[in-house]
Amino acid sequence: MSIQHARTAIAVAVSSLLIAFGFNQFLIPHQMISGGVSGITMIISYGTGLQISWLYFVLNIPILLWGWKELGARFVGWSVFSVITTTLALQFVPVKPIVDDLTLGAVFGGIIVGFGSGLTLREGASSGGFDIVAAIISRKRDMSLGMLIFLMNGLIIAGLGAMTGDWDIALYSLVSIFTTGKIIDLIHISHIKITAYIVTNEPDAMIKAMIPLHRGVTIIRTRGAYTQTERDMLMTVTTRYELAELKRIIQQTDPKAFVNLVETLGVIGQFRK
Repeated sequence: MSIQHARTAIAVAVSSLLIAFGFNQFLIPHQMISGGVSGITMIISYGTGLQISWLYFVLNIPILLWGWKELGARFVGWSVFSVITTTLALQFVPVKPIVDDLTLGAVFGGIIVGFGSGLTLREGASSGGFDIVAAIISRKRDMSLGMLIFLMNGLIIAGLGAMTGDWDIALYSLVSIFTTGKIIDLIHISHIKITAYIVTNEPDAMIKAMIPLHRGVTIIRTRGAYTQTERDMLMTVTTRYELAELKRIIQQTDPKAFVNLVETLGVIGQFRK
């Protein structure tokens, strides 16, 4: 196993523990619902007494098969690992409330589950369920992954509240889901795009160093207003997630380069996600 694979495995295992901890110590003791596949398993478990962990595993199987076709073997392979480790973690983490207040349970449960889910997504996998559905949709449409998950899960919770009439639990669950979505967006930032304008004396070396990023680069001839010196400016669009690597490349290739970074509202045309 390579160092990268070992890092991903550790990150996915830690995220599974966080998700199980958020479920079993914050949400499930208060009969709250996380939404999506995990929320459906909780509804079934609350009504039948069946074990949540195995319901979670079984209901994820068809979604994982769909994801395998749409997202590729690597993403879903690690997602399968995540579902398995989460299933095991749900069995070993005790169902015991840390807090008695429903608001604290909803908010901190959402934070912990969101951090776990976002950590997995950042490593190029998912925790299964609606994460995979949202990943498929966000690949086809340039949308925020966290808010997609919130919208899909929110529809299920709202429907549950309408059917059962227990709007207190439903609305607290919505608070938890919204918190989860916002935390995912803070951690999983690959949908946020950055345009970099790089004025450099080493354009050829810079372009060669940027090849591993697999991003298009446009060369623009510029002239200084005061010095009248002509230089090349490189323009490229990348993501917040890849920005640290781009900065490292610029610093190593031309430490004296002038760089202007601008958050991009959107990209029309081909952009590798």
